Amino acid sequence: MEMKKQAPLFIYTYGYRLEETELCHLEMRSFFDKQTDSGLLMSEIAVHPDRSPFMRERLETMYQGERLEDILEQVKQIELGDSTFKVIFIKMSDLAPEDKIDFDDKRVIEREIGVYIEGEADVHNPDYTFGILNWGGRWYFGNYIKSKAVWLTQMTKPRSYSIALSTRVARAVANIAVPIPSGKTAIDPCCGIGTVLVEALSMGIDIVGRDINPFVIRGTLENLAHFNFKTDVVCGDIADITSHYDAAILDMPYNHFSRTTPEDQLSLLRNARRIAAKAVIITADPMDELIESAGFAILDRCTTRKGSFIRQIIVCA
Repeated sequence: MEMKKQAPLFIYTYGYRLEETELCHLEMRSFFDKQTDSGLLMSEIAVHPDRSPFMRERLETMYQGERLEDILEQVKQIELGDSTFKVIFIKMSDLAPEDKIDFDDKRVIEREIGVYIEGEADVHNPDYTFGILNWGGRWYFGNYIKSKAVWLTQMTKPRSYSIALSTRVARAVANIAVPIPSGKTAIDPCCGIGTVLVEALSMGIDIVGRDINPFVIRGTLENLAHFNFKTDVVCGDIADITSHYDAAILDMPYNHFSRTTPEDQLSLLRNARRIAAKAVIITADPMDELIESAGFAILDRCTTRKGSFIRQIIVCA
């Protein structure tokens, strides 16, 4: 039987804490227009796993089949010449407990696949890394990328305060606002100490910042400089913005810590509507009526928790 190379599909593995479930699912929907509870997601859309704080790995499928033997036959097509390679058995699967493949058997499968690839195996520093996965009763093989979790290096900042978004939440919010960065512009008009700016800039998102508090702006600039990121950060009111953006990320001032009135909140929302085609609004207060009064339609949402402090993340257009 002739084996045909399959069209590229991407399989992603996920890991997240229970309290992060809603946020992770919203990020999934923003990237892929679907979600999964299994920790495995397949899509034709390519997203680098370094972008998400929840993605662990990505397999770009080259071959698939109902049996491992189908994969062994297909990998004979791989000719690497003098290049080196490594094969990794992806741990996550939907196999029943009694059908799980143990550690030793996984290593055997990795070596068996390696025998059929023309090239030199190198488990330490390979030129190519391949992955093998069993999911839904099928085997999948292809190019493998493991997330480097680059956001971990951005958790500790020179300036911070207790109610600021966590790095994981900020990174997910930036992805929700701008899932495809190419050609898109964004603004964080109440940027605080710049947590969202740092995460967005680290992913290549074209974003600028603004805040009405000059003392906060100093902290923003210090944090950006610490990570060698550069963008326009202005001290000023959102009402003074004349440019237009594809997306705004609006972290609303909280009544617990500010004197912002409902009228002030509505003004912020109306200005966000004026300057951006899409907004991701982060709020600790019920705000649906104000959001709709400002001219937005609510498209999607989730909640996220930091201790006892619960925020809503609302996607609007």
